[in-house]
Amino acid sequence: MENFRLKVFRAVAAECSFRRAAERLHLSQPAVSQQIRALEEEAGAKLFDRGKGRVRLTEAGTILLHYAHRGARLAEEALAALEEARGETVGELRIGASMTVTQYVLPHMLRGFLQQHPRVRLAVRSGNTEQIVAALTGGEIDLGIIEGPASSRDVFRQRLFADRLVLIVGRRYPWPEKTPVPVQALTEVPLLMREHGSGSRRVVELALRRAGLRLRDLRIAMDLDSIVAIISAVEAGLGAGFVSEWAVRKELRLGTIRVIPVEGLDASRDFTLIRAIGPAPPGPAGAFERFALAEAQSARPLQPPAQRAIRHSRQLKR
Repeated sequence: MENFRLKVFRAVAAECSFRRAAERLHLSQPAVSQQIRALEEEAGAKLFDRGKGRVRLTEAGTILLHYAHRGARLAEEALAALEEARGETVGELRIGASMTVTQYVLPHMLRGFLQQHPRVRLAVRSGNTEQIVAALTGGEIDLGIIEGPASSRDVFRQRLFADRLVLIVGRRYPWPEKTPVPVQALTEVPLLMREHGSGSRRVVELALRRAGLRLRDLRIAMDLDSIVAIISAVEAGLGAGFVSEWAVRKELRLGTIRVIPVEGLDASRDFTLIRAIGPAPPGPAGAFERFALAEAQSARPLQPPAQRAIRHSRQLKR
């Protein structure tokens, strides 16, 4: 439903290359050049500068690209509305999710969603909570699932389900396995924390303050930008870290880490679905919103089985 010349134009603008745009569209490079020349004649303006082996948008090209993106989205919405009227859901769904959700929660949700809506095309991007909120407010994604509080007031929030952050140490760390440690003991261990801007870090810091611990007394050994990095550093004996129960199921089964309970510390949070303020979106975004909320209400995805994994690990050791 989209004008073909505008589709070629958007591809060249995205790739900054006629050759790569041709490969992306499965066209010959001369065919791409022909479409751009025809579009420039129709627009009465030069759209690209092609000097010194580089392809750049001109001022006119930048203006047209803005409207070309709007036209493409409108065509997608029109097609989705037509298909929805026939009882089908088609089109592109752009989802952004925090790291924990992307790696450990979203794949299971998308599997179930695509079984119901096989004609939806998915584009998934990951980042920390602040990055996902910015992507949503900037129109780069349709929906987001975040693991921390949204700082922007320009988003609509819906709780999905709860998560718990647990303290993990290496299997040889000299702390008892079953006995909770006092919260003050956290000042004596090198802590591995997520980067600033991470929803996980904000939840942990708030929980520590509520438990009466001053953050300046902590020994933060390093800031890491992913859950996997924290788990690997803990396994290497570099310190202790807080991660979601969802993230350590495999490591608990293998016995490479241990979960240590901390007295008086509750680092719980909610996974939250966010979208633009207003009525429920049509098409794939609306279908996924309804699916995700139904999954949450029916206790799916599965509750994080960290404690079950701990018991399984002990049985294997026996």
